[in-house]
Order: sequence, then structure tokens, then C-alpha cells
Amino acid sequence: MDLIEALSADAPLVCVVGAGGKKTTLYALANRLDRAVVTATVRIPIFDDQVADVRITRDPVGALRDADAWPLGVVPERDRDDRYLGYDRETVTAIRAAPGHGPVLTKADGARTRLLKAPDEHEPGIPATADTVIPVASARVVGKPLDDEHVHRPERVAALTDRSLGDPIRPEDVGAVLASRRGGRKRVPPSATVVPLINMVDDEDLAETGRRIAAAVHERADVSRVVLARMIEPTVVDVVHGPD
Repeated sequence: MDLIEALSADAPLVCVVGAGGKKTTLYALANRLDRAVVTATVRIPIFDDQVADVRITRDPVGALRDADAWPLGVVPERDRDDRYLGYDRETVTAIRAAPGHGPVLTKADGARTRLLKAPDEHEPGIPATADTVIPVASARVVGKPLDDEHVHRPERVAALTDRSLGDPIRPEDVGAVLASRRGGRKRVPPSATVVPLINMVDDEDLAETGRRIAAAVHERADVSRVVLARMIEPTVVDVVHGPD
């Protein structure tokens, strides 16, 4: 199964949440899809070198009408020297509905470069019209302590997994976060396809870790598959399907 098919990334509106490779995933998909649009509902680091063009505009639908370089980034405003702001969810819905472009790839929460996260009360910023939601976690977080160095909002991960801060993170903990309606599936529209992504699967030991995470997801959530990948390349390592 190729990357686009595995992640159901050819849908009109794809939102990426979680930690451990959101931005890498967005840009890898953008450069493999026809006429892709990259945007965000949260702050996003400057990504001009990852796409053909970036338009800074309060009228992204208008910007799409005369676009001639793809993939195209659209953002409302530059915030500091190192990042852009994101649009509200309604604006991303309007981008989705506009004609003449391919999938809209949206960064829908932040994680401060950590390997795992659980969302805060106000997160994630997933539009109601999202077609595919990809919750991401890194296989490399397994065995690390449940702390702020490795996990964004570790206290929320602890609450979801019934673990204590500082405990070593287990595959089932990562699976529980990805599967939870208070974690990776928070605010996912009922009609959206959810495809959890285990990233940074760089060797066979991490692949086995990823399969254990996938099994934990399937025990807790009705998702058709969990994808194991190295998104930096990008390469699909394995696709773990749920029980029939």
C-alpha cells in the first residue's frame, strides 16, 4: 500500500494532529499529491522551503483562484520571525469548498517537537468538514519517561493512561492516547476517516514496537488500520489492519 492510500490522504480535507512528525507528514504528502494546499488552524513554523509558494493572505480562497505553483501554502499572517499563524476552522472549511485544487492538508494542533501528546481543552482545531484525521505519535517515545522532555502535556497523557509522571512509557500507553476520544480522536467529526500513524519506525525493533502500539489502538478504537512509517524519507514500513 503506498503512502497516500495508506493514510487516506487524497481526501478533500486532511487534518494532522498529535506529536512526533506532523509537519514532516504534511510536507511529504503535499509533494506527492496533485495541486495540494498546506495550511493550519494553529501556529506553524515557516515552511516556504517545503512548498512551491506561500501566500500570506486573509483571503485564501481568492489566492487559490490565481495560483500557478503547487503545492501551495496559505496562511493569514506571519507571527514572529519563525512561524505563521493559522486560520479559524470555518476559513479552512471555505478553502476545502473552493474549486480548482487538490487535498487541503492542515496542521490542527501543536506539540513543541515532542514525541507524544494529549490535547488541551481548546485543542485540536479540526474543522467539522474534515474528511481524514491522522493522529501521529513516535515509536521512539516508548521506554522514555513520561515527562515534559518527551511528551507535550504529560499530565494529560498520565490521566489518559492511568500512569504517573516519570513512569516509562509503554506501547499500550501510546496506543491508548492515539485511540482515545480525549486523545488522538478528540473532536474528530463522525464522518471522518481516522488513520493513526506511528512515525520514526527506523529499524526492526521499532517496527515491533509500532505493531504493539497498533494492537493497543485496535483494542480500543474502531479504526480500519494503523500505519507504521518513516516519514522523513518517506516510507511505509507496515500497515496493521484491525480485526475483521
